[in-house]
Amino acid sequence: MHKVFFNEKPLILTTHLEGVTNETPLLFAEHTTSKAIINALKSKKVSKLFVYHKSRKKLTSFFIKRFPIIEAAGGLVQHQDGTFLMIYRNDKWDLPKGKIEKGEDFKEGAIREVEEETGVCDLKILKELPTTYHIFSRNGRYKLKRTYWYFMTTNYAGKLKPQKEENIQKAKWKPKKQIPELLDNAYQNIKLLFEDFI
Repeated sequence: MHKVFFNEKPLILTTHLEGVTNETPLLFAEHTTSKAIINALKSKKVSKLFVYHKSRKKLTSFFIKRFPIIEAAGGLVQHQDGTFLMIYRNDKWDLPKGKIEKGEDFKEGAIREVEEETGVCDLKILKELPTTYHIFSRNGRYKLKRTYWYFMTTNYAGKLKPQKEENIQKAKWKPKKQIPELLDNAYQNIKLLFEDFI
């Protein structure tokens, strides 16, 4: 974990005291609070935030104490015809993902979430993708979602079924040439996952 997003702003966990400006301030991990971090990220004057500790291990430890981790998994799915599976949720293009269930490993969770959120099955994991991090609020408390991502393929020819209970309005197969335009209206974490594919 070195880059975390909150409302599309990057929070950089760092062991270096460089690059600090008024627009990119720095907080010291052992002397800050979750509230101070969120307030800094909410400021219109701040474009990104650094949280510093000289020890990488202690930096991670301090951060996780302030933002409890929720484990999730999801998939970037490419059909054998070359199209990519995208979902539309909360006015953004996104990829299927969700919370890991008790006793479930990350690969199982990723496949289950893709199936539940889109109806796509016959999925095969080809490789692991970068893990992403973002801060979100639940019941008035800020938490850190760590999402394990997998590149998957399928030859599924059935109907797509967006999971309405998860506020998914659309599930669509999109050709590669349309992906850059869709990513203009996608979360930063999703853009990172597509870097090697478009």
